Amino acid sequence: MKAPLALLFALLLLAAPLSAAEPPDYLRDIKPILTKHCYSCHGPEKQRSNLRLDTVAGALKGGDTGPAIVPGKSSESRLIKAVTGTDDLIPQMPPKGDRLSAEQVALLRAWIDAGAKAPAGEVAEAAPAKSTHWAFRPPVRPPVPPVKNIAWVRNPIDHFILARLEKEGIAPSPEADRVTLIRRLSLDLLGLPPTPEEVDAFLADTRPDAYERLVDRLLASPHYGERWGRHWLDLARYADSNGYSIDGPRSIWPYRDWVINALNADMPFDQFVIEQIAGDLLPNATTSQKVATGFHRNTQINQEGGIDPEQFRVEAIVDRVNTTGAVFLGLTIGCCQCHDHKFDPFTQREYYQLFAFFNNADEPTLELPTPEQQRQRNKVQAEIAAVEQMLKVLDTTTPEKVDEWENSLTAELRKQLPKEVQAVLEVPENGRTARQKQVLVEAYRKMDQARYLTGLFGTPSPLAASAYVNTALARTRLEKRLTGLKRSMPAVATTMIMQERQTPRPTHVMLGGDFTRKGVQVFPGVPAVLHPLTTADPNPQSAIRNSQSPNRLDLAKWLVDPANPLTARVTVNRFWQHYFGLGLVETENDFGTQGTPPSHPELLDWLATEFIAPSFPAGERVGVRGWSMKAMHRLIVTSATYRQSSKARPDLATLDPRNRLLARQARLRLEAEFVRDVALAASGLLNRTIGGPSVFPPQPEGIYRFTQIDKQWKASTGPDRYRRGMYTYFWRSAPHPALIVFDAPDANSTCTRRNRSNTPLQALTLLNDQGFFEFAVGLAARVLNEVRPGEVSPRREPGGNLDEERLRYAFRLCLARSPSASELDRLGRLLARQRAEFETDPEAARELVPDGMAPSADVKQLAAWTAVARVLLNLDEFITRE
Repeated sequence: MKAPLALLFALLLLAAPLSAAEPPDYLRDIKPILTKHCYSCHGPEKQRSNLRLDTVAGALKGGDTGPAIVPGKSSESRLIKAVTGTDDLIPQMPPKGDRLSAEQVALLRAWIDAGAKAPAGEVAEAAPAKSTHWAFRPPVRPPVPPVKNIAWVRNPIDHFILARLEKEGIAPSPEADRVTLIRRLSLDLLGLPPTPEEVDAFLADTRPDAYERLVDRLLASPHYGERWGRHWLDLARYADSNGYSIDGPRSIWPYRDWVINALNADMPFDQFVIEQIAGDLLPNATTSQKVATGFHRNTQINQEGGIDPEQFRVEAIVDRVNTTGAVFLGLTIGCCQCHDHKFDPFTQREYYQLFAFFNNADEPTLELPTPEQQRQRNKVQAEIAAVEQMLKVLDTTTPEKVDEWENSLTAELRKQLPKEVQAVLEVPENGRTARQKQVLVEAYRKMDQARYLTGLFGTPSPLAASAYVNTALARTRLEKRLTGLKRSMPAVATTMIMQERQTPRPTHVMLGGDFTRKGVQVFPGVPAVLHPLTTADPNPQSAIRNSQSPNRLDLAKWLVDPANPLTARVTVNRFWQHYFGLGLVETENDFGTQGTPPSHPELLDWLATEFIAPSFPAGERVGVRGWSMKAMHRLIVTSATYRQSSKARPDLATLDPRNRLLARQARLRLEAEFVRDVALAASGLLNRTIGGPSVFPPQPEGIYRFTQIDKQWKASTGPDRYRRGMYTYFWRSAPHPALIVFDAPDANSTCTRRNRSNTPLQALTLLNDQGFFEFAVGLAARVLNEVRPGEVSPRREPGGNLDEERLRYAFRLCLARSPSASELDRLGRLLARQRAEFETDPEAARELVPDGMAPSADVKQLAAWTAVARVLLNLDEFITRE
């Protein structure tokens, strides 16, 4: 027995370590696995999905999907699900390279099941320093560089431009002639051409500051807000319809008018931003400040049946986050909707922290009655309430009262009831259909109401069959009165706004950008690479959120905080882009690492600090600072850089073919709306009214044949027919063709720079579109009316050639300058040829000129001049800012 016992004892000794084995050691067994397979994506240098696995603390904290490990529960730990490929939300890890072996997975399971013990004092490696990319560093005001040709300089901008030109050995271009300057300024600041009288006045002004006086006059014009408001509406993706396939109409034009008025008042840009992002959250917010929040109500709305409303609510917020990033930060933050940014230091979690700011807003419609409308509404509402109360008194029907009434009916009373009611009363109660039950309810209602009619309309109401007639008559009168009152309610303007919710919505990281795949919950916050968010809440990431948690107002103030390295740079760069065709940073919507560096970095920072600085450095005095947009415009347009000629130079074709060094001005084709505006102005038809609802100028038939819903486009008549282009009603699904052909954006997303194409269709539009043809007729009629035979005026010289005077006047109306001899000769020959043709074919003249545009005796004359006007309105120079 001894030998077997010894053998058994030996076997027990061998088995003891297996049953009481120690759990895997973290440093010896676990960390090497994580280091080899996980650190490249989840280590100290990179943390995809905000997950770090180089420490146990990081694994316990987890990433966007939640904690990576649950101590004691390996089957519930995302790390195990990820490496085994059993998680529905996470693909099998690692995504590249060798998968973990069964032994390695077993070690991870055993370590987690044993409690996932970490070594004492484990410390994470230091994360890499913040990005050193130039755009993420606050701008520092550089000194104004010295230049040799100081006589050319007009303000500090010129020092920066000329210093670079002198370094490259390039001379700047001479100043443009005065006619070009006034037309350039008028188009850039107002979007309208100068009149011949304005040109003559400027040419006659010999004062040293004549140009500056002209700038100030234009900046003070109410049309300045229209010109620069149109630029802002591109950023705000403004449209008059909801988008998607149904593309129903919406009313948000009061927001457009708010933009125009704010710009005309030179509202400081920081206030301009705050009111649009969070005007409703300002203390004692005014109606105007609420209207301003329409900036982020310009998102599309899907009205199709069968959709998931939450999906498109989320898509609207995604649009708001992306627009905020592009417009104010100049960043492609939208790349983070689905994953961490591939190139810039922004994470997906930070994206949804920004998302959280907008996730707590409702989207109501605000009524905007005038004082008189409000008084009328109050009166009508009081009358409606009185009538509704009468109707309520007439109807006290309840199931109990119906039963009581039925039980009280005698045989005699039943005979007086309509036969339909009598038939129902013969049916046992438990055998009646729903229709039969309703017949009894209506019978009781009429009987009961009859008791209240005596004295109301002077009609007796006995409890008999005649009561039905009296009751019906009473209700008919009341209901008719109610309908009339509702129709008399004055229609008031409405606009779409943002409004903060009392109860916050929870925000989660949306894994892969899918709103149905919710990751870890996040709270409002901003990208760590930028300046911190100032908030009264000491712990904005706490699970307990109160009224001091960050909201849209905190975000708005963060955007315009002087510590923000991007907003001022992005904004002044966009100003520069509109004046010179390209910004100092050419990729105006991407200041990140994949964008182009600034052509003049010191100038960009000088402009940014000039824009936001509340006071002036010692010895400096330039413009009016403190976020003044008009001051920045004045500064740019009064520079010698801006005032240069735009004529092409052979030397620059090699040295600077894209004009990035700005040795000359740029020739810029006008935007779509302003192509219409200059034609309206030249024709004399322009309606200069500011603001108001959108209008419907003529457009070709059949535009809506390819849209899901047939739109109604009844061309406006009277003055509304000749409103500026920015007031044209904009259907997202089918915008006005004359806008699209000249590269107007579709308004589905923010547009930070319009394309400029050059197509034959543009020339055909200027020549044949109904609207532009009307402008040509208007221009012809204007010339004939304002330069008359026998009159002596600034436009008419005694004894001069009448046709030549009219041609000169038409030319100046369109181009501001006088025609050259060769141009005048060619136009004269065209006029003579057209006049001769219409003399021999008067019917063709009548077909060309619309009825009522000229007396019958002038039709041939007007038709010939219309042909000339069509040529002038079709010139490349006419739609170009030189």
